[in-house]
Amino acid sequence: MYIDSHCHLDFPELLSDLDGVLARMACAGVTHALCVSVNLQGYPAIRRLAAAHPNLYASVGVHPDQPEDDATSVEDLLREACDPRVVAIGETGLDYFRLDADAPWQRERFRRHVRAARACGKPLIVHTRAAAEHTLAILREEGAETVGGVMHCFTESLAFAKAAIELGFYISFSGIVTFRNAADLREVAAAIPLERMLIETDSPYLAPVPYRGRTNEPSFVAHVAECIATVRGVEAGVIARATSENFRALFGVPA
Repeated sequence: MYIDSHCHLDFPELLSDLDGVLARMACAGVTHALCVSVNLQGYPAIRRLAAAHPNLYASVGVHPDQPEDDATSVEDLLREACDPRVVAIGETGLDYFRLDADAPWQRERFRRHVRAARACGKPLIVHTRAAAEHTLAILREEGAETVGGVMHCFTESLAFAKAAIELGFYISFSGIVTFRNAADLREVAAAIPLERMLIETDSPYLAPVPYRGRTNEPSFVAHVAECIATVRGVEAGVIARATSENFRALFGVPA
């Protein structure tokens, strides 16, 4: 059995066929999924999904790609995080890849998310791209190790992964790990402790091989696990069990 630790079922590509997505998820042995927020405007739809389906959970947060003028406060995040179906703060973090230069407003918003996570005692879902040094610095400065979290859709180095694990974070691999040009990432997947690993789809994006180029969905997360199992020389069930246990431990989800 698998758990998809990061997906966006509220996005139109998946919401328009939600019954089919959930049916295929069940057929593939994917027992639970975490529906991740990218802005507060879209959060109510995520909350409705989690309320309607006992195997779906929600997060609340603002993606670093959201506009600079977003004024989400710690209080805004805490107001939603008190809901028991909300198991994490995020996704949040830093993304310098799409910017001409690094942005102070991104870092300040990231700090607010870390402060909210500490205040409510829920883990962080961190997105980082082309911003590894600043991401780790802010997590350390804001005391993120008291709540931990996950580095989602991981594409960084083994050194970064080890530093994040030292801060109490898990490393989550998406369909990218199956791509032909992702040999370095597969080496990271082979090297990190299994007890600090999660798997995800980040659907509707980044469909794994053999579905690359198609709309991604939670049922495809098994292919991520199978790829990691191959590089670690174990059965896929080993990855399935470990990552499911890790998900429950991190997000407080009962078996």
